[in-house]
Amino acid sequence: MSALTIFSLANVASSFANNDLPDLGTAAVNTFSLEKEISYGDAYMRVIRSSAPMLNDPVLNQYLSELGNKLVAHATGVKTSFYFFLLQNDEINAFAFFGGHVGVHTGLFLNADTESELASVLAHEITHVTQRHLARTIEAQEKTSTATIAGMLGAILLTIAAPQAGMAALATTQALATQAKINYTRQHEKEADRIGMRILVDAGFDPNGAADFFSTLAARYRFTTKLPQMLLTHPLPESRISEARNRAAQYPKHYVPDNLNYHLAKARIEVRFSSMSDNAALSLFEEQLKRKTYKFKDAALYGKALALFRLKRFDEAKVIIDELIAKDNNNLFYVDTLSDLYDQQQDYNSAIELLASRLSLMPTSTVININLAHIYIEANQPQKAIPLLETVIFLDKNNMLPYQLMIDAYQKQGNKALSHYSRAEVMALAANYKGAIDQLNYAHRYTENNSLQTARINARIRQFRLAEKAMDSLK
Repeated sequence: MSALTIFSLANVASSFANNDLPDLGTAAVNTFSLEKEISYGDAYMRVIRSSAPMLNDPVLNQYLSELGNKLVAHATGVKTSFYFFLLQNDEINAFAFFGGHVGVHTGLFLNADTESELASVLAHEITHVTQRHLARTIEAQEKTSTATIAGMLGAILLTIAAPQAGMAALATTQALATQAKINYTRQHEKEADRIGMRILVDAGFDPNGAADFFSTLAARYRFTTKLPQMLLTHPLPESRISEARNRAAQYPKHYVPDNLNYHLAKARIEVRFSSMSDNAALSLFEEQLKRKTYKFKDAALYGKALALFRLKRFDEAKVIIDELIAKDNNNLFYVDTLSDLYDQQQDYNSAIELLASRLSLMPTSTVININLAHIYIEANQPQKAIPLLETVIFLDKNNMLPYQLMIDAYQKQGNKALSHYSRAEVMALAANYKGAIDQLNYAHRYTENNSLQTARINARIRQFRLAEKAMDSLK
């Protein structure tokens, strides 16, 4: 895999029958405390924002977060909050690391045929977090020198930030080269497969999701010489698929319908965030509609509308979206796209009416708040955008997008101080504390006779200096 190599889809457990699963996640409390794990997780996430192709699409991020949190609600041993995020990368990959962070490549959507397949991967990664597998790995290295442990942590950080360089560093880290280390991580993978299956089923998904995903991968790459990195590092023997099937068969059989929203998310990624060309994207969905090879017709129509939008055939796209939203009035995929169409036409009043009516129904929706704030900024009403963005920041302080829109809003207001302040927050989220402090110093210069704002800026400078020192201590 191209991210955290020691955590990924791997060996299926040899036995499902034993349900007396130990809570091993509490074992790693001596060498690597939960507090330290959270600190590393926050630092790693900031590095990812600065160096990896993070996908800041509110609709897709809200969908992934809701799916992930639905699974987390059925997990045991949850000791941290969870943060799910997308990376724009066609490689098949998902990874978990310190402090409840779970990253998903868009390539996973491109290769998973159902929501249960995607959910099976997320459940597996959630288990890595709840069982604190990375912390337990470090705990197992107590007899190893401090330099080696530091090297392992640094290599993992480098792997997330720059996969190829990081994998080379991991390969030369002695702690990861021993047979005992390899066996230990295999134990983690079996545990993640076993417990992940239970989470999957308890959350209402098809237990065959894991085996179906393995089968799909095996079929797609059976005759190719260039395998995805996940299959290079973790081969898919037939036994793994059959063992997953056997484990799933021990759960009561019941019909689990697929989810339209998953296929809408997949279509959105295929059109907007894959390597597919404009015309190829349109042809894909036109062919699905012609041959009726879609899972959901509405998802194929949505994909076609997005492809038409991409080709700037806005009127044709709007005809389709109007039909879809008439059937599913509050579906955020449709609402978001219709808002984009109004934005393209500079019909800001219609966009505001569309989004404001949904805001009363979904006041905490990131999609609605972000879209409405964007439209207010475009319509030269930045004062109305700011409280909406503050709501998003209150709900998710790790989201860069509302801060970026804040910069635009304050610039339109001519408020240089708060524009620089917002830019500082963006830089800090990307681990650029020096740049953030510089921006706050600029904000300080433009603050006139506002003692409260001056105090706020000074306090933030002190916080960023402490955060910079803490980041340096982790290196």
